[in-house]
Amino acid sequence: MIPVEEARARLMALVSRPAPEEVPLRAAAGRVLAGPVAARQTQPPFAASAMDGYAVAGEAAVGDAFEVIGEAAAGHPFSGRVGPGQTVRIFTGAPLPDGATRIVIQEDITRDGDCATVTADPGPTTHVRPAGGDFAAGTPFHRDAPLGPRDIALLAAMGHARVPVAQRPVVAILMTGDELRPPGAPLGPGEITASNGYGLAATVEARGAEARLLPIARDTAESLATAIALARGSDLLLTVGGASVGDHDLVAGALQAAGMAPDFHKVAMRPGKPLMAGRLGGMAVVGLPGNPVSAMVCTRVFVLPMLRRMLGLPDEDAPATRPLAAPVGANGPRQHYMRARVEPGGSVRVADRQDSSLLSVLASADALVIRPPHAPEAAEGMAVPVLDLSD
Repeated sequence: MIPVEEARARLMALVSRPAPEEVPLRAAAGRVLAGPVAARQTQPPFAASAMDGYAVAGEAAVGDAFEVIGEAAAGHPFSGRVGPGQTVRIFTGAPLPDGATRIVIQEDITRDGDCATVTADPGPTTHVRPAGGDFAAGTPFHRDAPLGPRDIALLAAMGHARVPVAQRPVVAILMTGDELRPPGAPLGPGEITASNGYGLAATVEARGAEARLLPIARDTAESLATAIALARGSDLLLTVGGASVGDHDLVAGALQAAGMAPDFHKVAMRPGKPLMAGRLGGMAVVGLPGNPVSAMVCTRVFVLPMLRRMLGLPDEDAPATRPLAAPVGANGPRQHYMRARVEPGGSVRVADRQDSSLLSVLASADALVIRPPHAPEAAEGMAVPVLDLSD
Protein backbone atom coordinates (compact mmCIF):
# COMPACT_ATOMS: atom_id res chain seq x y z
CA MET A 1 0.00 0.00 0.00
CA ILE A 2 1.12 3.55 -0.69
CA PRO A 3 0.10 6.71 1.21
CA VAL A 4 -2.73 8.85 -0.11
CA GLU A 5 -0.49 11.78 -1.08
CA GLU A 6 1.83 9.54 -3.07
CA ALA A 7 -1.15 7.96 -4.85
CA ARG A 8 -2.51 11.39 -5.68
CA ALA A 9 0.85 12.60 -7.06
CA ARG A 10 1.22 9.50 -9.23
CA LEU A 11 -2.33 9.81 -10.54
CA MET A 12 -1.82 13.48 -11.39
CA ALA A 13 1.30 12.51 -13.37
CA LEU A 14 -0.85 10.21 -15.55
CA VAL A 15 -2.89 13.04 -17.04
CA SER A 16 -2.24 16.22 -19.00
CA ARG A 17 -4.29 18.97 -20.58
CA PRO A 18 -5.84 18.09 -23.98
CA ALA A 19 -5.32 20.41 -26.93
CA PRO A 20 -7.62 23.47 -26.95
CA GLU A 21 -10.54 23.92 -29.29
CA GLU A 22 -12.52 26.94 -30.43
CA VAL A 23 -16.27 27.05 -29.73
CA PRO A 24 -19.06 29.57 -30.39
CA LEU A 25 -19.69 31.88 -27.46
CA ARG A 26 -23.15 30.33 -26.99
CA ALA A 27 -21.45 27.00 -26.30
CA ALA A 28 -18.80 28.39 -23.96
CA ALA A 29 -20.76 28.50 -20.69
CA GLY A 30 -19.28 26.02 -18.24
CA ARG A 31 -16.13 25.60 -20.33
CA VAL A 32 -12.61 26.63 -19.28
CA LEU A 33 -10.66 29.18 -21.30
CA ALA A 34 -7.52 27.71 -22.84
CA GLY A 35 -5.66 30.94 -22.02
CA PRO A 36 -6.09 34.70 -21.80
CA VAL A 37 -8.07 36.45 -24.54
CA ALA A 38 -7.80 40.15 -25.37
CA ALA A 39 -10.66 42.58 -25.91
CA ARG A 40 -11.12 43.27 -29.61
CA GLN A 41 -12.78 46.61 -29.00
CA THR A 42 -13.14 49.40 -26.46
CA GLN A 43 -16.18 49.50 -24.20
CA PRO A 44 -17.96 51.82 -24.47
CA PRO A 45 -16.50 52.70 -27.90
CA PHE A 46 -17.51 56.34 -27.45
CA ALA A 47 -18.34 58.74 -24.63
CA ALA A 48 -22.00 58.12 -23.85
CA SER A 49 -24.79 59.57 -21.79
CA ALA A 50 -25.51 57.79 -18.53
CA MET A 51 -28.91 59.49 -18.10
CA ASP A 52 -31.81 60.96 -20.04
CA GLY A 53 -31.39 64.73 -20.20
CA TYR A 54 -29.71 67.51 -22.17
CA ALA A 55 -26.11 67.62 -23.42
CA VAL A 56 -24.43 71.00 -22.95
CA ALA A 57 -20.99 72.51 -23.42
CA GLY A 58 -19.29 73.73 -20.25
CA GLU A 59 -20.97 74.39 -16.92
CA ALA A 60 -24.69 74.81 -16.21
CA ALA A 61 -26.37 76.60 -13.32
CA VAL A 62 -29.90 77.40 -12.22
CA GLY A 63 -31.42 79.94 -14.58
CA ASP A 64 -29.23 79.13 -17.59
CA ALA A 65 -31.24 78.78 -20.80
CA PHE A 66 -30.16 76.74 -23.84
CA GLU A 67 -31.41 76.45 -27.41
CA VAL A 68 -32.37 72.85 -28.26
CA ILE A 69 -30.70 72.13 -31.62
CA GLY A 70 -31.33 68.41 -32.00
CA GLU A 71 -31.71 65.01 -30.42
CA ALA A 72 -29.45 61.97 -29.77
CA ALA A 73 -30.62 58.47 -28.93
CA ALA A 74 -28.89 55.09 -28.61
CA GLY A 75 -27.93 54.08 -32.13
CA HIS A 76 -28.87 57.52 -33.48
CA PRO A 77 -26.10 60.03 -32.69
CA PHE A 78 -26.42 63.77 -33.24
CA SER A 79 -24.22 64.70 -36.21
CA GLY A 80 -23.62 68.35 -35.41
CA ARG A 81 -21.66 70.17 -32.73
CA VAL A 82 -22.90 71.73 -29.49
CA GLY A 83 -21.69 75.27 -28.86
CA PRO A 84 -22.18 77.72 -25.99
CA GLY A 85 -25.84 78.38 -25.24
CA GLN A 86 -26.91 75.25 -27.17
CA THR A 87 -28.12 71.83 -26.04
CA VAL A 88 -29.10 68.48 -27.53
CA ARG A 89 -31.88 66.37 -26.07
CA ILE A 90 -30.12 63.10 -25.25
CA PHE A 91 -31.14 59.67 -24.02
CA THR A 92 -29.27 57.01 -22.02
CA GLY A 93 -26.63 55.22 -24.08
CA ALA A 94 -26.49 57.79 -26.85
CA PRO A 95 -23.06 59.08 -27.96
CA LEU A 96 -22.09 62.40 -26.44
CA PRO A 97 -22.28 65.05 -29.22
CA ASP A 98 -19.14 66.87 -30.28
CA GLY A 99 -18.53 69.90 -28.09
CA ALA A 100 -20.70 68.66 -25.20
CA THR A 101 -19.04 68.04 -21.85
CA ARG A 102 -21.87 67.07 -19.52
CA ILE A 103 -25.49 66.00 -19.25
CA VAL A 104 -28.05 67.97 -17.27
CA ILE A 105 -30.64 65.38 -16.29
CA GLN A 106 -34.18 65.98 -17.45
CA GLU A 107 -35.46 66.36 -13.89
CA ASP A 108 -33.32 69.52 -13.52
CA ILE A 109 -34.58 71.21 -16.72
CA THR A 110 -37.85 72.77 -17.82
CA ARG A 111 -38.42 72.85 -21.55
CA ASP A 112 -40.61 75.24 -23.51
CA GLY A 113 -40.44 74.51 -27.22
CA ASP A 114 -36.80 74.87 -28.31
CA CYS A 115 -35.77 76.51 -25.05
CA ALA A 116 -34.48 74.41 -22.15
CA THR A 117 -33.96 76.19 -18.82
CA VAL A 118 -32.10 74.80 -15.83
CA THR A 119 -34.50 74.94 -12.90
CA ALA A 120 -32.63 72.89 -10.26
CA ASP A 121 -28.99 72.70 -9.25
CA PRO A 122 -27.44 70.06 -11.57
CA GLY A 123 -24.55 69.41 -9.20
CA PRO A 124 -21.01 68.40 -10.17
CA THR A 125 -21.78 65.02 -11.76
CA THR A 126 -21.38 65.06 -15.55
CA HIS A 127 -23.43 61.88 -16.16
CA VAL A 128 -21.03 60.94 -18.97
CA ARG A 129 -19.62 57.45 -19.42
CA PRO A 130 -16.14 57.97 -20.92
CA ALA A 131 -14.96 55.96 -23.91
CA GLY A 132 -13.11 52.92 -22.59
CA GLY A 133 -14.50 53.43 -19.11
CA ASP A 134 -15.19 49.67 -18.85
CA PHE A 135 -12.19 48.33 -20.77
CA ALA A 136 -9.93 49.26 -23.67
CA ALA A 137 -9.15 47.23 -26.77
CA GLY A 138 -6.36 44.80 -25.92
CA THR A 139 -7.38 44.37 -22.26
CA PRO A 140 -6.71 40.70 -21.36
CA PHE A 141 -9.28 38.47 -19.72
CA HIS A 142 -8.76 35.06 -18.14
CA ARG A 143 -10.67 33.00 -15.58
CA ASP A 144 -9.25 30.04 -13.62
CA ALA A 145 -12.74 28.57 -13.36
CA PRO A 146 -15.51 27.43 -15.70
CA LEU A 147 -17.05 30.37 -17.52
CA GLY A 148 -20.25 31.69 -15.96
CA PRO A 149 -22.98 34.01 -17.25
CA ARG A 150 -21.12 37.21 -16.28
CA ASP A 151 -17.98 35.97 -18.04
CA ILE A 152 -19.95 35.20 -21.20
CA ALA A 153 -21.46 38.70 -21.16
CA LEU A 154 -18.01 40.26 -20.80
CA LEU A 155 -16.54 38.17 -23.63
CA ALA A 156 -19.44 39.20 -25.86
CA ALA A 157 -18.86 42.87 -25.04
CA MET A 158 -15.16 42.37 -25.84
CA GLY A 159 -16.18 41.34 -29.35
CA HIS A 160 -15.63 37.59 -29.22
CA ALA A 161 -18.05 35.43 -31.18
CA ARG A 162 -15.85 32.36 -30.60
CA VAL A 163 -13.38 31.58 -27.81
CA PRO A 164 -10.59 29.02 -27.27
CA VAL A 165 -11.41 26.54 -24.51
CA ALA A 166 -9.91 23.36 -23.09
CA GLN A 167 -11.39 20.27 -24.67
CA ARG A 168 -13.74 18.36 -22.42
CA PRO A 169 -11.89 15.31 -21.08
CA VAL A 170 -13.67 12.15 -22.18
CA VAL A 171 -14.14 9.80 -19.22
CA ALA A 172 -15.19 6.23 -19.95
CA ILE A 173 -16.89 4.49 -17.00
CA LEU A 174 -16.96 0.71 -16.83
CA MET A 175 -18.97 -1.10 -14.16
CA THR A 176 -18.11 -4.77 -13.72
CA GLY A 177 -19.77 -7.70 -12.00
CA ASP A 178 -22.09 -10.63 -12.73
CA GLU A 179 -24.42 -9.41 -10.00
CA LEU A 180 -25.12 -5.98 -11.53
CA ARG A 181 -28.33 -5.03 -13.29
CA PRO A 182 -29.30 -1.61 -14.74
CA PRO A 183 -31.55 0.66 -12.67
CA GLY A 184 -35.18 -0.30 -13.14
CA ALA A 185 -34.43 -3.86 -14.20
CA PRO A 186 -35.97 -6.68 -12.10
CA LEU A 187 -33.53 -8.33 -9.71
CA GLY A 188 -33.01 -12.06 -9.49
CA PRO A 189 -31.42 -13.98 -6.60
CA GLY A 190 -28.06 -12.47 -5.64
CA GLU A 191 -28.40 -9.53 -8.02
CA ILE A 192 -28.13 -5.82 -7.18
CA THR A 193 -28.80 -2.59 -9.02
CA ALA A 194 -25.76 -0.91 -10.57
CA SER A 195 -25.46 2.58 -9.09
CA ASN A 196 -21.80 3.58 -9.06
CA GLY A 197 -21.46 4.40 -12.73
CA TYR A 198 -24.45 6.71 -12.72
CA GLY A 199 -23.14 8.68 -9.77
CA LEU A 200 -19.67 8.86 -11.31
CA ALA A 201 -21.03 10.03 -14.67
CA ALA A 202 -23.00 12.79 -12.96
CA THR A 203 -19.93 13.77 -10.94
CA VAL A 204 -17.52 14.11 -13.84
CA GLU A 205 -20.08 15.82 -16.07
CA ALA A 206 -20.71 18.41 -13.36
CA ARG A 207 -16.96 19.13 -13.40
CA GLY A 208 -16.71 19.72 -17.13
CA ALA A 209 -15.95 16.26 -18.53
CA GLU A 210 -17.84 14.17 -21.07
CA ALA A 211 -18.92 10.84 -19.57
CA ARG A 212 -19.21 7.64 -21.60
CA LEU A 213 -21.09 5.04 -19.56
CA LEU A 214 -20.08 1.68 -21.05
CA PRO A 215 -22.18 -1.51 -20.93
CA ILE A 216 -21.81 -3.48 -17.71
CA ALA A 217 -19.07 -6.11 -18.09
CA ARG A 218 -19.50 -9.60 -16.72
CA ASP A 219 -16.81 -11.35 -14.67
CA THR A 220 -15.16 -13.03 -17.62
CA ALA A 221 -11.97 -12.19 -19.45
CA GLU A 222 -13.85 -12.03 -22.75
CA SER A 223 -16.52 -9.61 -21.53
CA LEU A 224 -13.94 -7.39 -19.86
CA ALA A 225 -11.76 -7.33 -22.98
CA THR A 226 -14.72 -6.26 -25.11
CA ALA A 227 -15.69 -3.50 -22.67
CA ILE A 228 -12.12 -2.21 -22.35
CA ALA A 229 -11.88 -2.02 -26.15
CA LEU A 230 -14.97 0.20 -26.16
CA ALA A 231 -13.15 2.68 -23.91
CA ARG A 232 -10.35 3.27 -26.41
CA GLY A 233 -10.04 6.89 -27.45
CA SER A 234 -11.09 8.23 -24.04
CA ASP A 235 -8.78 10.39 -21.96
CA LEU A 236 -9.54 8.54 -18.73
CA LEU A 237 -11.03 5.12 -17.97
CA LEU A 238 -12.69 4.53 -14.62
CA THR A 239 -13.39 0.89 -13.84
CA VAL A 240 -15.70 0.11 -10.95
CA GLY A 241 -15.39 -3.17 -9.06
CA GLY A 242 -13.16 -6.17 -9.55
CA ALA A 243 -10.10 -4.25 -8.36
CA SER A 244 -9.37 -6.38 -5.31
CA VAL A 245 -7.60 -9.74 -5.20
CA GLY A 246 -10.49 -12.25 -4.96
CA ASP A 247 -11.03 -15.13 -7.37
CA HIS A 248 -13.62 -13.09 -9.26
CA ASP A 249 -11.64 -9.83 -9.30
CA LEU A 250 -10.42 -9.98 -12.89
CA VAL A 251 -10.18 -6.32 -13.86
CA ALA A 252 -6.44 -5.81 -13.20
CA GLY A 253 -5.55 -8.87 -15.26
CA ALA A 254 -7.87 -7.86 -18.09
CA LEU A 255 -6.39 -4.36 -18.21
CA GLN A 256 -2.84 -5.69 -18.29
CA ALA A 257 -3.80 -8.18 -21.00
CA ALA A 258 -5.09 -5.20 -23.00
CA GLY A 259 -1.71 -3.50 -22.63
CA MET A 260 -2.04 -1.38 -19.49
CA ALA A 261 1.21 -0.41 -17.80
CA PRO A 262 0.32 -0.62 -14.09
CA ASP A 263 1.41 2.18 -11.77
CA PHE A 264 0.20 1.14 -8.31
CA HIS A 265 -2.40 -1.01 -6.57
CA LYS A 266 -3.76 -0.37 -3.06
CA VAL A 267 -3.73 2.84 -1.06
CA ALA A 268 -3.54 3.24 2.71
CA MET A 269 -6.98 4.78 3.03
CA ARG A 270 -10.53 3.89 3.94
CA PRO A 271 -12.80 3.61 2.23
CA GLY A 272 -10.92 2.89 -1.00
CA LYS A 273 -8.00 0.59 -0.21
CA PRO A 274 -8.18 -1.51 -3.47
CA LEU A 275 -7.65 1.54 -5.73
CA MET A 276 -5.36 0.86 -8.68
CA ALA A 277 -3.97 2.95 -11.52
CA GLY A 278 -2.04 2.70 -14.75
CA ARG A 279 -1.89 3.84 -18.34
CA LEU A 280 -3.32 2.12 -21.39
CA GLY A 281 -1.96 3.74 -24.53
CA GLY A 282 -2.94 7.41 -24.37
CA MET A 283 -5.56 6.76 -21.69
CA ALA A 284 -5.10 7.05 -17.93
CA VAL A 285 -6.80 4.26 -15.99
CA VAL A 286 -8.14 4.35 -12.44
CA GLY A 287 -9.58 1.16 -10.99
CA LEU A 288 -12.12 2.13 -8.34
CA PRO A 289 -13.41 -0.20 -5.64
CA GLY A 290 -16.88 -1.68 -6.13
CA ASN A 291 -18.36 -0.51 -2.85
CA PRO A 292 -20.48 2.54 -3.72
CA VAL A 293 -19.09 4.85 -1.05
CA SER A 294 -15.51 3.76 -1.74
CA ALA A 295 -15.92 4.56 -5.44
CA MET A 296 -17.44 8.00 -4.79
CA VAL A 297 -14.92 8.93 -2.09
CA CYS A 298 -11.99 7.92 -4.29
CA THR A 299 -13.50 9.97 -7.09
CA ARG A 300 -13.66 13.02 -4.82
CA VAL A 301 -10.14 12.52 -3.47
CA PHE A 302 -8.34 11.52 -6.69
CA VAL A 303 -10.40 11.79 -9.88
CA LEU A 304 -11.71 15.34 -9.50
CA PRO A 305 -8.19 16.76 -9.01
CA MET A 306 -7.14 14.83 -12.14
CA LEU A 307 -9.98 16.45 -14.08
CA ARG A 308 -8.93 19.89 -12.89
CA ARG A 309 -5.45 19.28 -14.26
CA MET A 310 -6.87 18.01 -17.55
CA LEU A 311 -8.91 21.21 -17.87
CA GLY A 312 -5.96 23.44 -17.04
CA LEU A 313 -7.46 24.59 -13.74
CA PRO A 314 -5.28 25.29 -10.69
CA ASP A 315 -4.74 22.49 -8.21
CA GLU A 316 -7.16 22.45 -5.30
CA ASP A 317 -6.40 24.43 -2.21
CA ALA A 318 -5.57 22.52 0.95
CA PRO A 319 -8.63 21.17 2.78
CA ALA A 320 -10.42 23.62 5.03
CA THR A 321 -10.51 23.05 8.77
CA ARG A 322 -13.62 22.97 10.94
CA PRO A 323 -14.25 22.24 14.62
CA LEU A 324 -15.79 18.91 15.51
CA ALA A 325 -19.36 19.01 16.81
CA ALA A 326 -18.76 15.82 18.81
CA PRO A 327 -15.75 13.67 19.76
CA VAL A 328 -14.31 11.19 17.24
CA GLY A 329 -12.44 8.06 18.23
CA ALA A 330 -8.83 7.19 17.46
CA ASN A 331 -7.98 6.12 13.91
CA GLY A 332 -6.18 3.03 12.63
CA PRO A 333 -3.25 2.71 10.19
CA ARG A 334 -5.14 3.97 7.10
CA GLN A 335 -6.20 7.54 6.38
CA HIS A 336 -9.95 7.69 6.96
CA TYR A 337 -12.38 9.85 4.99
CA MET A 338 -15.42 10.03 7.24
CA ARG A 339 -18.81 11.15 5.97
CA ALA A 340 -20.06 14.15 7.90
CA ARG A 341 -22.41 17.12 7.87
CA VAL A 342 -21.60 20.77 8.47
CA GLU A 343 -23.77 22.17 11.27
CA PRO A 344 -25.43 25.62 11.06
CA GLY A 345 -22.74 27.12 13.27
CA GLY A 346 -19.92 25.82 11.06
CA SER A 347 -18.83 22.81 13.11
CA VAL A 348 -18.81 19.38 11.48
CA ARG A 349 -20.57 16.25 12.79
CA VAL A 350 -19.29 12.84 11.72
CA ALA A 351 -21.99 10.32 10.83
CA ASP A 352 -22.48 7.44 13.25
CA ARG A 353 -22.36 4.83 10.46
CA GLN A 354 -19.33 4.72 8.17
CA ASP A 355 -19.85 1.40 6.35
CA SER A 356 -18.66 1.77 2.73
CA SER A 357 -21.88 0.30 1.32
CA LEU A 358 -24.21 2.96 2.78
CA LEU A 359 -25.15 5.31 -0.05
CA SER A 360 -27.89 6.90 2.04
CA VAL A 361 -25.29 8.16 4.52
CA LEU A 362 -23.14 9.51 1.68
CA ALA A 363 -26.12 11.23 0.06
CA SER A 364 -26.92 13.06 3.31
CA ALA A 365 -23.28 14.12 3.86
CA ASP A 366 -21.84 17.39 2.63
CA ALA A 367 -18.28 16.92 3.90
CA LEU A 368 -15.55 14.35 4.46
CA VAL A 369 -13.60 14.63 7.71
CA ILE A 370 -10.01 13.49 7.13
CA ARG A 371 -8.47 11.44 9.92
CA PRO A 372 -4.73 10.81 9.37
CA PRO A 373 -3.23 7.38 10.06
CA HIS A 374 -2.95 6.59 13.78
CA ALA A 375 -4.65 9.87 14.75
CA PRO A 376 -5.58 9.86 18.45
CA GLU A 377 -9.09 10.52 19.69
CA ALA A 378 -10.27 14.02 18.74
CA ALA A 379 -12.27 16.01 21.28
CA GLU A 380 -15.33 18.15 20.57
CA GLY A 381 -14.23 21.52 19.21
CA MET A 382 -10.92 20.25 17.84
CA ALA A 383 -10.15 21.58 14.34
CA VAL A 384 -9.96 18.84 11.71
CA PRO A 385 -9.29 18.93 7.93
CA VAL A 386 -12.47 18.71 5.86
CA LEU A 387 -13.14 18.09 2.16
CA ASP A 388 -16.22 19.73 0.70
CA LEU A 389 -18.78 17.35 -0.83
CA SER A 390 -21.28 19.91 -2.05
CA ASP A 391 -22.25 19.55 -5.71
